[in-house]
Amino acid sequence: MKKCLAEFIGTFTLVFLGCGTAVVAGEKVGFLGIAFAFGFALIAMAYGIGPISGCHINPAVSLGVFVAGRMSARDLIGYIAFQCLGAIAASAVLLMIMSGHSGYDIAAKGLGQNGWGIDYLGQYQLVSAVTFEFVATLLFIIVILGSTQQNAPAQFAGLAIGITLVVIHIFGISITGVSVNPARSLGPALFVGGKAISQLWLFLIIPSIAGILAGLLFRTKLLEK
Repeated sequence: MKKCLAEFIGTFTLVFLGCGTAVVAGEKVGFLGIAFAFGFALIAMAYGIGPISGCHINPAVSLGVFVAGRMSARDLIGYIAFQCLGAIAASAVLLMIMSGHSGYDIAAKGLGQNGWGIDYLGQYQLVSAVTFEFVATLLFIIVILGSTQQNAPAQFAGLAIGITLVVIHIFGISITGVSVNPARSLGPALFVGGKAISQLWLFLIIPSIAGILAGLLFRTKLLEK
């Protein structure tokens, strides 16, 4: 339960601060500010809960760690469940905060949900969204598994992982809003509904497949030190 609680808190923090920055301050800080919000939140949690759970705070990461042979199936199920609950709780709290703003309309401003296509940020189409989410998640989880493997300088892993997430967001916010994390996509979509729900499948499936592939690269020793 300590691990699951840590994953709940970590995922809550990532979604609350990352999506919260996008919704509350996105017009002021821009894509760069949002990118740093997600990356810095991850770095903070890496050192805050990393010693307890490893700070996956992402079902795709947990799948990669499991496939790489570094965690049990029981832990995998618990991690994913509490990561999703943490993201949902963060989205609920963010909605409560935004509901207190007289000019807020969830249909117009959303909750930092992911998406693609016409009327979504850069208006990139499905093939662009799938390609970006797959490649970005694969690279992200390779960094995570590589920087946390045996004999790697673990004290710097949180920085490497957080910086990678910042760069991924700088690159990809205009494409999909950047998921690379099924839980992060699930929370906001459940409350926004509509198109966010109909497009949610991509952000649940594609990052998960990329996480499994990254895990296989380490399981088969192709990238294992």
